[in-house]
Amino acid sequence: MSADVPVAWRVPLLVLAFASLFVGMAAGLARLGWLFPAPVADLAALHGPLMASSFFGTVISLERAVALSRRWGYFGPLLTGLGATAGIIGAPFAAAPMLVVMGSAVLLAASLVFYRRQRELFTLTLALGAACWLLGNLLWLAGRPIYVSVPFWIGFLVLTIAGERLELSRLLPPSAVARRVFVASIVVLLAGIALSAFAWTAGTLLLGAGLLVLSLWLMRQDIARRTVKGRGLPRFIAVCLLTGYVWLALSGLAILVSGGLNYGGASYDAALHAVLLGFVFSMVFGHAPIILPAVLRVAVPYTPYFYLPLALLHVSLMIRLVGDWAMLAQWRAWGGALNGIALLAFVLGTIAAVLRGLAKKRRRLNS
Repeated sequence: MSADVPVAWRVPLLVLAFASLFVGMAAGLARLGWLFPAPVADLAALHGPLMASSFFGTVISLERAVALSRRWGYFGPLLTGLGATAGIIGAPFAAAPMLVVMGSAVLLAASLVFYRRQRELFTLTLALGAACWLLGNLLWLAGRPIYVSVPFWIGFLVLTIAGERLELSRLLPPSAVARRVFVASIVVLLAGIALSAFAWTAGTLLLGAGLLVLSLWLMRQDIARRTVKGRGLPRFIAVCLLTGYVWLALSGLAILVSGGLNYGGASYDAALHAVLLGFVFSMVFGHAPIILPAVLRVAVPYTPYFYLPLALLHVSLMIRLVGDWAMLAQWRAWGGALNGIALLAFVLGTIAAVLRGLAKKRRRLNS
């Protein structure tokens, strides 16, 4: 008998994740000055946790649970999803971070299982990313300012993506020198994240250096450099990856040029959203047509429409960053609004593609 759960049980977990996404987007727009009803405006301070931990954390935990095929793995996305719900409904402060901490501990346990099964650099990288997430959530639970957790959350997302791309690089195995460069970039990244909790400026400078070196490594080693010459979905995925790496490099450069992540300043918003919007969401756009079939057992037929929200994401982020660097509040606000529209357009386009795929399947079965 399978130790996995039915596909129907995964849907509510994904719903919790997307509820976090949309509420987190609205909370972020409230931070930029857009007017929202009091319940949403009151969540502005939770924009970061809702996006980094509750949305990305739940989706990544769900993907890992499906790969693990053990029922206990699903407690990860369930707990993080419930943590988001607790924060949204205004539960006592400790409830949301406590649930997210427990969920991230489950993800770390699952990641360690994968590492024991396959002792490779990519599984170690994934486990280190999960450890970063747990540590960042523990800092949040301990009552530290949310920005202190941000480098740990960045580490979680960047290392998760880097580990997954390193796994795929086995199709074009990197040289021994390239592997050493990858390890060095991870060490610098982790050192910066750890140091940031005690010496913010020095730690975030190391973080910026790690992000920059890792972005250059990914640009050079990723198989996307070849698949971008293809057609259809492989080309779209490659475009998402390569443009995402540019944003990752820009984030690292912005941190280094600004002398670290200057919390509250324009450079902070620019560097943060270059990596979390430009890099991470480019990866989401590119991997969604692969992840959704694995998680929900539904096809996501490729359509050229996918390029529209991707282009809007990049253009809107450029507008936002110009607003940051030129101190133009309206540009920053409109860039943020267009960021949200790009994400919504991609979600709706993906749903439409899934529905078209299901309709096509029904017609084929009925014919």
